[in-house]
Amino acid sequence: MARFTRHQFSSLGGDARFWRGLWLALVLLLFVWTGGLLQFVMTLPMSVERPNGTSDGIVVLTGGAERIDEGLSLLTAGQAKTLLITGVDPATTAEALQARNASAIAKFECCIELGHLARDTRGNAIETALWVERDGHQSLRLVTASYHMPRTLLLFRLAMPDTDLIAHPVFPMHVKLDAWWRYPGTARLLAVEYTKYLISLISVRVLGSPIEI
Repeated sequence: MARFTRHQFSSLGGDARFWRGLWLALVLLLFVWTGGLLQFVMTLPMSVERPNGTSDGIVVLTGGAERIDEGLSLLTAGQAKTLLITGVDPATTAEALQARNASAIAKFECCIELGHLARDTRGNAIETALWVERDGHQSLRLVTASYHMPRTLLLFRLAMPDTDLIAHPVFPMHVKLDAWWRYPGTARLLAVEYTKYLISLISVRVLGSPIEI
């Protein structure tokens, strides 16, 4: 009959304590993450800041047709003199975007710029900061989805600390913010966006700059 030494028993006990501690740490981490997600969703912007106010420029972050439509409508309504659409696919032309809003066609000659460099939100912030510095803008109206606005404001404020940023969220029809937990697609989207926001926030606080996500 095999016999275990005191050292072997002690080793087995140590392994059990390690795995139990790891499991408890993971459960605690999940609990904290879930609480943060709930807080994140509860504080998403549900209205536009200063809806009738003007700004030097409008910035649209690509990622949904409704964002571009809203940006073009704001420009034609006179809420800014210039518009930057940042993160545009290199294959997308001005002519293709002109078809979305006939009243904005004349604006493409003088007042609308397409940015093709950005590939993520951090890139959007950098591309916009260069535009702001070149044109001397002091205030911007940011147009993006409501769920994307917290991370956008975080990264844009870091890139342009002296620029007045006005949050102008849009609300895509496919994102069901009311009773979001009932819709797997929306719940997954919000969970991913919250995780990206959390990573960006931690990297800014710890490293002083955001990492690419």
